Amino acid sequence: MKMQNLYRQIIMEHYKRPRNKGLLEDDRYVTEHIRNPSCGDDVTIQTLLADGVVKDIRHEGSGCSICCSSASVLSEVLKDKPLESALEVSRQYKGMLTGEDFDADLLEDAIAYQGVQDFPARIKCASIAWQAFESTVKAGDDDE
Repeated sequence: MKMQNLYRQIIMEHYKRPRNKGLLEDDRYVTEHIRNPSCGDDVTIQTLLADGVVKDIRHEGSGCSICCSSASVLSEVLKDKPLESALEVSRQYKGMLTGEDFDADLLEDAIAYQGVQDFPARIKCASIAWQAFESTVKAGDDDE
């Protein structure tokens, strides 16, 4: 029960005081916008890749606390990681949400969303920013 309280605190802290929020007018960033019309979550992720490293991640959006805080956590957990490591964290995170085995050490604060797997309707809320991040990476590959 104590871990659930800690996880709830992480989620609410990132919801109330999001990190890396606000998009930049910078052509070096790849931007992806995803909207979930069924619940109203709306997220835009910007990713700056350089030399195979996730140099920066920005986000903007609106929606529930799980959606918005997840974008903030993503921006902190994946920033400054080599791209392949960031993609592995994203894969592990999405696996965790769907009840697959995952490496808790890789997830850092993203582990706070583990309880979402018990609420299937909220999985999309917790994963929409991560999906947008992966789309920015794929779009960035297309540009090269």
